[in-house]
Amino acid sequence: MKQHFELIHRTSFKSNSLLELQQFCTGLMANSPEKIFKSLDFTSLPEKSLIQLIKRDVLQMREIEVWEYVLKWGLAQNPTILSDPNIWSNDDFEKMKGTLQHCLPLIRFFSLSSKEFLQKIRPYKKLLKRQLYEDLLDSHLDPYIKPTNNISFPRIIKIDGIIVSKIINNLSIISTISRRIDKMEVEIRKFHELCNDRSYTVTFIKVKGTEEIIGGYNPLKWISSSSWGKSKDSFIFSFKNNNTNDAIISNIVDTDRALNHGLTHGPSFGNDIIVYSIDDKFADYNYNCCRKYYYEKKIRDTEDQFSIDDYEVFQITKR
Repeated sequence: MKQHFELIHRTSFKSNSLLELQQFCTGLMANSPEKIFKSLDFTSLPEKSLIQLIKRDVLQMREIEVWEYVLKWGLAQNPTILSDPNIWSNDDFEKMKGTLQHCLPLIRFFSLSSKEFLQKIRPYKKLLKRQLYEDLLDSHLDPYIKPTNNISFPRIIKIDGIIVSKIINNLSIISTISRRIDKMEVEIRKFHELCNDRSYTVTFIKVKGTEEIIGGYNPLKWISSSSWGKSKDSFIFSFKNNNTNDAIISNIVDTDRALNHGLTHGPSFGNDIIVYSIDDKFADYNYNCCRKYYYEKKIRDTEDQFSIDDYEVFQITKR
C-alpha cells in the first residue's frame, strides 16, 4: 500500500465503506509523509496533496531530496519536457514555473549547502524569482550575511545523521553555523574520552541562567596535552537569546593560537573561550570566561566568569 500510495489514497475516497483505508492514508500522510515520496506512483499525486506534504516542518527528508522530488513531480506533469534543464527552452521553464508555482515557495532553499546550491539549484535558476536567487547566491558567497526575516527555517529533522540538540531549539542557529562550515556531561574526563582525536567539531555551550549560547568550530583533533592548536579555519560565535538576530561570528586572527588544549581544559578556543577546571581533571568546569585575545571580535558583553548549564559537541561529516 505504501508503494502504491496514490492509487490506494484515490480509491479509498470513492466509497464510504473504506473508512479504515482512508484513515490509513490520512495517518501515513500525517506521520510518515516521506514514505509517500518513495511510492512508485508518487508523481500521480494531486497538487493539493503534494503541497500538504512539503509544507510540513517535520518532514523527515533532507531538503535537497524534497527539491528533487518536487522537480520529478513537475516533470511528470509536463511529459514533453526532457529532464536535462540545460536544454530547456524559455517556454519549458515557463511551463515548469507555472506547474510548480505553489510548491516553490515551500522549499527551504536556505537550508541547502553551497555544493547543493551549485549543482542542484543553479541549473534551475530561471524557475526562481530573481530576488530569491540573488539572496541565495549572496548567502553562499558571504557566510556573514544574515538570513532575511521572510525565509522558512530548516525542517525539524530527527533522522540519523542530522543534528538533534537539547540546547538549541531555534534551528536557524544550526543553519547559520552549518552553512558557515560546509551528548556530553559537564565533566572533563568525559570530554576527552569522547572528543579526543575527533576533528571537524562544533561546540555549543549554554550559559547557565540565560538563553545565551556560545561556541566554536574546530577543524583539528582535540587532544589532552597542554599546547596551542594552529588553525586558519576556526571561528567562534555567540547567540544572545537563542536566535540569529544578534549573532556574532568571529574568525581567528592569530592562527597559531586558535585552540587551547590541556587535560584540565574542555573545548577552549584560544583564550577567547576558556572552559577549564582549576581543580583537577575529574572536576566539573569551574573557570569559564570569554575575552578577546586571538579572534577578531568580542563575542560577549562581559568578561566575567560564567557557569555552564550544558554543552554539546557535534562532529561534522561530509556527505
